[in-house]
Amino acid sequence: MDFGSFSTGLLTGLREGVEAALIVTIILAYLGRTGNRRHFGPIWLGTGIAVLLSVAVGALLWITIHELPAPAEQIFEGTTLLVAAGVVTWMLFWMRRTAATVGQDLRAAVDRSLSSGSIWGLAVLAFAAVIREGIETSLFLLGQATAASKADLGASSVLLGALIGLAVAVALGFGFYRGARVLNLRTFFGWTGLALIFVAAGLVASALHEFVEIGWIRIGTATAFDISAIVPHEGGGMGVIGQFLHALFGYTSQPEWITLLIWLAYLTVVIGLYTRPTRPAKSAARPTEQKVAST
Repeated sequence: MDFGSFSTGLLTGLREGVEAALIVTIILAYLGRTGNRRHFGPIWLGTGIAVLLSVAVGALLWITIHELPAPAEQIFEGTTLLVAAGVVTWMLFWMRRTAATVGQDLRAAVDRSLSSGSIWGLAVLAFAAVIREGIETSLFLLGQATAASKADLGASSVLLGALIGLAVAVALGFGFYRGARVLNLRTFFGWTGLALIFVAAGLVASALHEFVEIGWIRIGTATAFDISAIVPHEGGGMGVIGQFLHALFGYTSQPEWITLLIWLAYLTVVIGLYTRPTRPAKSAARPTEQKVAST
């Protein structure tokens, strides 16, 4: 097992799993407080379908990648890596902007479903909320597994880390529901968000390397530096450290100029935007026409 690949999978599974768990927990807790525990079933149904569909999408894409001949495989892999990096970057900013109002919006949506008598609307609500996180997680893990597989680090390590991270997220979700304050969510999402930005930067660099290999990029393909004698990104000895850094941050001991500069530019721009103060998004929630029966 490669510890670097395992760590990236663990981080992704934990971060995205906690987001999904929070969404489901908010809905269930609100139903419980308003005396509507009998409607838990549709929530679990919508959540289960979203999880299964997310897994199916990830598995289908993984199988498709490895059945393509060259250079179609490299094109598809590079595109997948860029899409994965783009999706997770967008979601990080979306979560940062809407975190203050997401609970209020979800509770308002539950009120609307209960007031209209559309119980299955609750299943759709849970499905829509979780599928966004699920598809994002599948794409990001696919990108990490693809990069790990290309570097002979083992995609299974990414999957194992993700499964453990998701299991921890489920346990935390149960703790949230029971009222336990097991971690500071603002701090958790802030630091894991920064860590995922570095992982996404590595995916962008790996995607560009794929395009360099097939000749799509011909500018800046010269080697920027070669420190393989000090910290190689493969092999034993110091190579173990290099493999860990490669899995986490896309490190390579012989980067092309184009991949190095884009990697640095991505980190500079995205971290700068991510850490600047922002005004929370306005809640889309509206007062409901009818009261929900409360206990």
